[in-house]
Amino acid sequence: MDWIPLLSTAVGAVIGVASTLIADWMRVNRSQKDGYQTLKRQLYGDYLAALSQTRHSLRTAAQSSSEPVEVRARMALDAFKDAKAYEARYQVALVASDRVTEASTSAFNALRNLRDLVESGGGTHSDPDYRAVQNQWADRFAELRRSMRSDLDRPVRQ
Repeated sequence: MDWIPLLSTAVGAVIGVASTLIADWMRVNRSQKDGYQTLKRQLYGDYLAALSQTRHSLRTAAQSSSEPVEVRARMALDAFKDAKAYEARYQVALVASDRVTEASTSAFNALRNLRDLVESGGGTHSDPDYRAVQNQWADRFAELRRSMRSDLDRPVRQ
């Protein structure tokens, strides 16, 4: 009996099965990575939107200088609650790189400083202290966006 045809058939079958398994494994791996990137992109976008909404509400409170301090303080506190900035921050922390998490914490703290200033009554829109804290927030927010873009492997916009 000639073993060469039988052996070459068996080797061909092993090669075919192995290549199919490798291709399937690579497809599943790529699909998982794409799904993870999509999740991160969604969470990052939601978090940036929550911070932006919070910032907008704080600006509204700061511009309401004719309102009593207590009303402005309530508006400042509600800004964080209504935009769900805390919730989004914790979701981002679960999937973000260390660099993004650090930038996120820094931006969040800068926004909270702005809230504290408005809440204490010293943060009217024309106040120099308000402007300084607002500029610090803007810088930290820009760094957060750069970190997120980098983490998502996108070119950093200047």
